[in-house]
Amino acid sequence: MEDKDLMEKELLIIKGVCDLYLHGTIESSTAEVHEAFKCALNESLNIQNKIYSLMAEKGWYQMETVEQQKIDAAKQKFATQ
Repeated sequence: MEDKDLMEKELLIIKGVCDLYLHGTIESSTAEVHEAFKCALNESLNIQNKIYSLMAEKGWYQMETVEQQKIDAAKQKFATQ
């Protein structure tokens, strides 16, 4: 398996972990549980950022640039709702 493929899989997994910890944080019934989930979420977000940064550095995470006109149209659409 290629390094790029492994990194993509790691990124998908850590995004899922972040999602679980976010929901755990939101739904916590006590301050202690909330803090535990919040700390785990922050650590996971740091890992996600490191993986993303490495992939972007290697050119493995391509981002699409969007025309300003499309951005303005989206802003206008949601501002009226």
